[in-house]
Formats: sequence, structure tokens, C-alpha cells
Amino acid sequence: MTAALTVGSEPVARMAIPIPARRVAVSALEHLRDGRFQRSLSFVVAATSVISGLEVGYEHYKGSYSNPVMYSPVIMSGTLAAAGASGVCSRRAAKGFLRVASVVSLVDGVIGIGFHIRGIARKPGGWRLPVINVVMGPPIFAPLLFGTSAYLGLIASYLRREGDPAVSRCDCGEHQSGDAEHAADWRAEISQGRFQKHLCAITIAWAFFSGFEALYSHYKSNFRFKAQWTPVLLAPVLMTAAAGAILSRRIARTLLPAASALALADGAIGFYYHARGVARRPGGVKKLAYNILYGPPVFAPLLFAACGFLGLLASLLRREEK
Repeated sequence: MTAALTVGSEPVARMAIPIPARRVAVSALEHLRDGRFQRSLSFVVAATSVISGLEVGYEHYKGSYSNPVMYSPVIMSGTLAAAGASGVCSRRAAKGFLRVASVVSLVDGVIGIGFHIRGIARKPGGWRLPVINVVMGPPIFAPLLFGTSAYLGLIASYLRREGDPAVSRCDCGEHQSGDAEHAADWRAEISQGRFQKHLCAITIAWAFFSGFEALYSHYKSNFRFKAQWTPVLLAPVLMTAAAGAILSRRIARTLLPAASALALADGAIGFYYHARGVARRPGGVKKLAYNILYGPPVFAPLLFAACGFLGLLASLLRREEK
């Protein structure tokens, strides 16, 4: 079994963990590095789409759905969740329904950011008062953050299934192919788990958007709790690690997973604090719907955790050939 391991999975094989769990970890890593995790990622897409749909649903409810276009991300979140669930069960659905739903959702996110920018411009003072109106207006980068599930769905649609045969590699872990044109195709690279640099670039962008959202969201409450600084400070750390990972394989294997794990943990802790904040409002869980609407955005920290997930996933993948 050891002889069949790639370079990336050898450290896992040497870990001081029980052999059955070690074998599962090695097998999971092999599937990731070969791009054979379509069903797993489709399940993640379905779960995160439900969370995103709930978040955008009650945020737009606060705005009384004054513009019919505000219904579109709610509808697309449900559609994407259904597409992700279908992708778990069917290869054809993953390559068809999931791909189309993901593209439409991404387009909807781009349109959404245009409406949010327009909403800020229409506030008194417009862009002449950028700080006040960005803080008090519609969350400018939220539509792009809600596109995280759509992006993962698009990636999942090009992956291979867990039961597909492994990619043939040499001892150094690189793909052996006689067709240079096929190897250079981005779709082939994704299907073979070779898109580490690409995912690092996406992590940089998403960490910036999420960190900026956390900055002005927590600014509204004057950073009442010191813990509110953590996503603001961790966002540039994750961005730096992801940028370094694009340039260095060593950073991708060391600093990036460490920074990503911190972001994941911080998002999970933030979710707990936001949920506690909702429960501590007058009426508590007895008026749960009202307190979720007007309390701290309960699912927002999970969007920051999603950035950590992207970085952690990138650290486990193989690098592009070019």
C-alpha cells in the first residue's frame, strides 16, 4: 500500500493514528488528488446552498423584497441545492443540471452586486459618503460570497466520480499523458485534481470579500467584542498564505493549510457567537424568527469559514502542469 502512495499522502501514512482511520485518510487524500470527489463536493454544494438560501432569504425579507429581483438568489439557492443533491446520485445530473444551475447562480451573483452598488449610490450622499453608505447600505460583496456554493458546484461538475479509476502518475506524483493538448486543457486539469493555483487565486478573492464584509459589519457595533477583530485580521493572513501557495509548493503544503484551518475554526466559533447573540435578545428562542431577522446574521461567519474550506481544499490538490 505504501508503494502506491503519492508524495502528498506519505505524511498521512506516517501519522500516529489507528491503521483503519489512517487507511481512510489516505484513500480520501488519493481521491482528492486524483479529482475523484464529485459526489462529496456535490453534497457540500447542496448543504451550503441551503445555508446561503436561508441567509439571503431573511436579509432580503428585511428589505421587504421591494425589488422582485431580490427573489432570484433565494430561488437559485433552492435550485442549486436540488442540483447538488442530484449530483450526488447521478453523474449525468452533475455534468448537466448542476453545471447549468451553478453558472446561472454565478451570473445572478454578478447581477446582484450591481444592484447592491446601485443601492449604495441611491442612499443620501451616494458615493460622496462612501464609508457611511457602504456600512449602512446593502452589503456590497454579499452576492459574490453567496456565489461560493455556485463556484464549488461548477468545479464539481468537471470532477470525476469516487469510483472512477485513479490517474496514472510517476513517482513524483505528476500525470503521465501523451496528449499535450489534452493535458493543457483546464477541464482535464480539474478532472484530474490539478487546479491548486487556480483555487488559491479564488481563495484570495473570497477571503478579501469576506474580510471586508466582516470589517464593516462589525464596525456597525463598534467592535464591541474583541473576537470581532479575528476575521478582519485572519483574512489578510489567509490571502497572504494563498498568494504564497501560488508561488511555492512548500507554502501550499505548510502555511496555507494552517491559515485555512484557523479561518475554518474562526468561522465556526463566530457562528456560535452569532447564534448566542440571537438567543440573548429579548424573547430569546421564544421569538426565534424575529430575533434571527434583527439579531446578528447567524450564518454570516460560515461564509468566512467557507474561505478556509477553499484554502484547505487547495492545499490538498495537485498543481497545474503549467
